Amino acid sequence: MRVNGTDIKLDEDINLYDFLVNNNYDITKIAVEHNSNIVPKIEYRNIMLKNNDTLEIVSFVGGG
Repeated sequence: MRVNGTDIKLDEDINLYDFLVNNNYDITKIAVEHNSNIVPKIEYRNIMLKNNDTLEIVSFVGGG
């Protein structure tokens, strides 16, 4: 799987939500594109990741 331009091998079936939590992403402060589709947060647990998937994960940063 490619995540933000880096190849990662998935060794087990995992859904998007668990992948993000296991990789220390703050779910409340990110947006995710899965295979060129923006994923609503409510769908994170329904998407099973595969090794040929592409994720783009964008973190929101506050500031002024």
